[in-house]
Amino acid sequence: MMLANINNAKFETTAVRPNQYPLGTIPEVAFVGRSNVGKSSVINTLLNRKNLARVGATPGKTRVINFYNIDEKIYFVDLPGYGYANASKQEIATWSNMIETYLNSRKQLGLILLLLDIRHTPTENDKTMHMWIKERNIPYIIVATKADKISRSQMSRNLDDIRTTIEISETVPIIPISSNTKQGKDDIWEQINKRIITYISQ
Repeated sequence: MMLANINNAKFETTAVRPNQYPLGTIPEVAFVGRSNVGKSSVINTLLNRKNLARVGATPGKTRVINFYNIDEKIYFVDLPGYGYANASKQEIATWSNMIETYLNSRKQLGLILLLLDIRHTPTENDKTMHMWIKERNIPYIIVATKADKISRSQMSRNLDDIRTTIEISETVPIIPISSNTKQGKDDIWEQINKRIITYISQ
């Protein structure tokens, strides 16, 4: 699937358990990140839509897994945000189990986008999620959100900080993206295209 071929992106379904996931073998790209990192905004930017993925007014409101169907060729999968401070221990355990169950069991998963806020040093939760992904050998890239909020000179330093703090291999791309300027959108699609094609050919 190439960027120019995006004709019809739509919300497909919401799930909290594996028996509610879409059937079939369409490859999937999962979006993972803290509750306020901007996953919905990134999904909307990549799909050239304003409100397909709903941007919550309150961080941590996404408590389900949302599947978005792009031209019947690929699913974008928006996982619940982690690290929401005001959540109860029971809620955190439920969301963590929901995320881990999907990432552990979903055979259609071809790529993970781990979203980090470019303005801040990654948190302990970010480190834990990155380590968890690495240990399972799931293909992934890092997406650094809110790139328009900092200067260009600061951007380079912050990207280095992200790579160093959570020990990202030099072979793993870190792509800054801005939902306002669209910076990084084509670069992310290039990675999705390349890695999903690899997934399909396996």
